[in-house]
Amino acid sequence: MTLPRVSVVIPAYNNAKVIGETVDSVLAQTGVDLELIVADHSSTDGTMAVLEQYRDDPRVTLLETPSGGGAPRNWNRVTAEATGEYIKLVCGDDVLRPGVLSRQAGLLSQSGAVFTACRRDIVDADSKVLFRGWGLRGLGKRMPGSQAAKRVVRAGSNQFGEPASVMMRTAVLRDAGDWYDRFPYLIDQASYSRVLMKGDFVPDLEVGATFRMSTTQWSVALVKDQASQAHAYHRWMHDAYPDAVSRADVLSGNLRASLMSRARRLSYKVLERRMR
Repeated sequence: MTLPRVSVVIPAYNNAKVIGETVDSVLAQTGVDLELIVADHSSTDGTMAVLEQYRDDPRVTLLETPSGGGAPRNWNRVTAEATGEYIKLVCGDDVLRPGVLSRQAGLLSQSGAVFTACRRDIVDADSKVLFRGWGLRGLGKRMPGSQAAKRVVRAGSNQFGEPASVMMRTAVLRDAGDWYDRFPYLIDQASYSRVLMKGDFVPDLEVGATFRMSTTQWSVALVKDQASQAHAYHRWMHDAYPDAVSRADVLSGNLRASLMSRARRLSYKVLERRMR
């Protein structure tokens, strides 16, 4: 049996209004063999009922995750079922742009890199664009993964983007310990860092995903803890990888993370109505 080349995994939670658009954006991808695994984390809004319409598609596997454990539990639950050579996690309210799977799989295959990320558009709850082509500042060329991780620490913000922007080698993510939840707000970035220490980063310079800002997101729920978790993550990066991340990198990242946290809280207040 030939394994799917790309596994797309969706940890869904109360996404009934938008999960159909998310799933459709995955299944419409061309030029690549794919499997789609969706795990609903005990949603109460009818998310699973929407997903049932896809059960007969041979590319789709539907799972249910018992309540509890927060986002990390469902992220690791759905990821554990992936069988493809490459993996992309897409949150249940985000959308993939046409061609991103084949393009990113091609980048990883041709380069031998372990990790790629694209730019993304950030939209409001009604899919109206707030910011275009966001991400990858300072990451516009191939480089060792440790160097890419260092640059993101110094920036104090996740320049790789949310998981819908990212594709990794599944075996390397597994070897790195899957999704690392020591810093819940930074579960994606901390996990990326552990993968990047095992190989090269190659950028996908096109816009390949849409990230939806919503009041129900994990990051919004943790808004008060964002700066403190970023500081703790930076210290951990230095302690775990002192040859890659210096104390000066930590200080730079902490300053920028604090400023970004304040800006983010302000943006949540300004955009609150558009996030509902």
